[in-house]
Amino acid sequence: MSGGDFQAIIEIEGDMSRGIVLVADHARRDLPSEYGDLGVPRKDFDRHIAYDIGVEGVTTRLAGELGVPAVMAGFSRLLIDPNRGADDPTLIRQLYDGTVIPGNYPLAEEERRRRIERYYKPYHAAVWHLIGEVERISARAPLIVSIHSFTPTLQGRPRPWQVGILWDSDPRAAVPLMEMLRERHDIVVGDNEPYDGALRGDTMYTHAIRPGFPHALIEIRQDLIADEAGQAEWANRLVPMLDAINAHPDIHVRRQYGSRTGPVE
Repeated sequence: MSGGDFQAIIEIEGDMSRGIVLVADHARRDLPSEYGDLGVPRKDFDRHIAYDIGVEGVTTRLAGELGVPAVMAGFSRLLIDPNRGADDPTLIRQLYDGTVIPGNYPLAEEERRRRIERYYKPYHAAVWHLIGEVERISARAPLIVSIHSFTPTLQGRPRPWQVGILWDSDPRAAVPLMEMLRERHDIVVGDNEPYDGALRGDTMYTHAIRPGFPHALIEIRQDLIADEAGQAEWANRLVPMLDAINAHPDIHVRRQYGSRTGPVE
């Protein structure tokens, strides 16, 4: 939704010497005022097609509790999706989960380039800048943690996981995180569920897999973090786990594991 306080990039300060970088690609549903509502009904901005419900709150709390910096995208994925490669056909969607996006159809090539230059590239530049500063100040490879959320059902089918950990080939952060989550017997943990973490060109591929930084993408079911209480609960749950992973002596090393999508470019 459009608003006068639109921020394309939200940055949270933190102790860079800790060696952790938090990112949230779909934190907000906002649009620059010049785009209005892209012709999308207001009610659809409350859905996952516009943003990842609950993620801004979880990421903000994690940053505060861990004392680490974060970068969040302040624009809706309906404008352009920063968690896609620039050549991905779903970078700017014209149809999303049954909703037509009139402001994206038809889309002139000039407008596509404009959104890439004004929103997509600056967001990724901010992520790169933070990673570089954390690496410089901590004098070690940063642990990169990406926060997302997913719908409780898809095409009428319930999703049984409370949380999913997405990863490609580097197990250093993802595997111990899943192990710690599974120690809580009331939590069903997805291993590359409900999505596969091997997505060429996405944020983790670009900022972690290619340079060889340890990383994990955390997907939390949206109904569990739709309110402040749920966001606080999940942030509090994850803080000691991420602290433990961050303290491992071998985690802060650049190491190339490759990708299941093919040779890393």
